[in-house]
Amino acid sequence: MLRIVYVNGQYVSEEEARVSPFDRGYLFGDGAYEVTPVVNGRLVDVDRMLARMENSLAALGIAMPMSRAHFLAMHEELIARNRLSEGIIYAQITRGVAERDFPFPERAEPVVFAFPKPMPIIDNPRVREGIAVKLVDEQRWRRRDIKSIALLAQVLSRQQAASAGAAEGWMVEDGLVTEGCSSSAFIVKDGRIITSPLELDGRPRILPGIRRAILLEIAQAEGIAVELRPFSPEEACAADEAFQSAATFGVMPVVRIDGHVIGGGRPGELTLRLRELFFDRLSA
Repeated sequence: MLRIVYVNGQYVSEEEARVSPFDRGYLFGDGAYEVTPVVNGRLVDVDRMLARMENSLAALGIAMPMSRAHFLAMHEELIARNRLSEGIIYAQITRGVAERDFPFPERAEPVVFAFPKPMPIIDNPRVREGIAVKLVDEQRWRRRDIKSIALLAQVLSRQQAASAGAAEGWMVEDGLVTEGCSSSAFIVKDGRIITSPLELDGRPRILPGIRRAILLEIAQAEGIAVELRPFSPEEACAADEAFQSAATFGVMPVVRIDGHVIGGGRPGELTLRLRELFFDRLSA
């Protein structure tokens, strides 16, 4: 069965979806996107998603083309039309269609495209054994606070990790880990969670991950110590536990980093506890 997708006000089969080749998203990667989890047919963490989308668009100088209510209604309609029980809704907004030129066009209407993707989020089979991570060089631009659709650096880094047999790449800049190619990175040492701050030396260092923020709130509520500081590859490889967070899986244990076994090669106790607490809040 073909998916129903959304393109600029229309719900159409994915085979019928059309976007102009002169869309600036296609030509320049000029746009922003969001990924919203769907669990039991229900959107998760929508307020945080909306706020981050609006922040990304504002940073790019793109006007939000619809109200929050309309944007959410579009997500709900995609869930209903595709009978999506568990998975994600991907939505992107580009600056629109215009003659190819680097400065912003004077007249261009933003283009909205969204689609559903079924996937196991709660019962992800990788959680049972954990995943391997490859350390890769940081290649991204500096505005990491913007959830930009221009993801070539992440694509290259993720492929480097995949070629090494790893499920994710953790990016390293100036001798310190920033985050994953499509995830937030955490290590655990002596019962303390360590993760990079959002900014360092006055500039954005990582994307403000929604699941990251929720996990930090959970840790505070549970009395789990957190250190918001960069950590080195050496610290990562010597960690008691490691994990990552993202919309597509919530919390994912990491059991190998650059070939170094973490926590005896099994998902850590604190990691699994955080994952359980994370999903408990969905049913609260």
